[in-house]
Amino acid sequence: MRVVTLGDVGVIDDMMHIGDEAMFRAARDELADRGAAVTSVSSVPAETAERYGVTAVGRIRFDGLDRAASEARLGAVLAAADGTGALADDDPAHAVIAAVADADGVLIAGGGNMASTWPLHVYERAALGGVAQRLGRPLVVSGQTLGPDLRGRDRELVAQLVHSARLVGVREAASHALAADLGVTARLGVDDASFVSADAAAPVTGGVLVSLSLSLGGASRAETVAAVAALVDAAAELAGEPVRFHAHFGALTGASPRGDAVLHDEVRAAMRTGSTVVPTGDVPAAAALARSASLLITGRYHPAVFAAPAGVPVLGLVTDEYTAVKQRGALAHWGQQATVPISAAQSDGIPNLRELWAERDGVRAEAGRRRPGHLAEFGGWWDAVADALA
Repeated sequence: MRVVTLGDVGVIDDMMHIGDEAMFRAARDELADRGAAVTSVSSVPAETAERYGVTAVGRIRFDGLDRAASEARLGAVLAAADGTGALADDDPAHAVIAAVADADGVLIAGGGNMASTWPLHVYERAALGGVAQRLGRPLVVSGQTLGPDLRGRDRELVAQLVHSARLVGVREAASHALAADLGVTARLGVDDASFVSADAAAPVTGGVLVSLSLSLGGASRAETVAAVAALVDAAAELAGEPVRFHAHFGALTGASPRGDAVLHDEVRAAMRTGSTVVPTGDVPAAAALARSASLLITGRYHPAVFAAPAGVPVLGLVTDEYTAVKQRGALAHWGQQATVPISAAQSDGIPNLRELWAERDGVRAEAGRRRPGHLAEFGGWWDAVADALA
């Protein structure tokens, strides 16, 4: 069985996004365990093919297009899949259409792109789903956050996509409710990357792990840096050292900080406590690092996805409704709920942190209690995915 799989993968300019890569890696691993080979749809096909040992093609691409141009391109791609229209000979959609024609099924892997915040991603997924439908290939949508901002034409396209899928999986209650509002019964489960590389060895244990996002949602940069520095200092007093910073969107090469590491360096400079930087690295290393911490402070989503199943207490720093939905959803699966607006990282964050640390034994015990059930449901989901795509 061969499955065309779309995820936001492909390392551009040596910048790695751990979370996006983790969801694709998990899908590849789960499909491989069930006898399926993957053809990836990637921003950098050669890099993805080498990294994961898969076949890869480029994306259909809706980058830089306004709404009218996106509609025109969507129609042209679907007409080409129908055999009723023509695209330029060098159009990247040809490779995607050919890959779907050669495959048994299509999987849209986990992610949070089905929102009006990113119309190009909605169109990319609508186009791939439409190609699958026209070529008679089964479609599965897994591990999604839907919205919460989903309106107008974007809502129509997502509704058409999920209605054409044999199975739809979402990862938090808010997305589950939105799927129902669209008229679809979806599976609600843990993020696809929750158990990825579960056997990866943890290089260091204990201490405080910090993963921030450079996107602050309009909060004052200077005030945020000062508040987060005070929060991490308080965490170090509670949990002890080492304090480690790990960028989930960061550079794989070069000495100069890029991505989240820029904010990390500013916070570290404002702290009283000493700290170190762990290079961005790859998915197995990132997952092992998060699972090894005694306490996690994160503005990124996937550090929480990795850490919470291991019973690590997590304080999520949120910047808007979208990040709040994701963080709360990831933690809720494991009985945790500590999130605060990043603008209140010091005023609300420190009291929440102290309460979380005091409950750490209960947090770990609750994760241990829930883990067998989540693992069993997770395995059953991927069995169903493989059956639907066969």
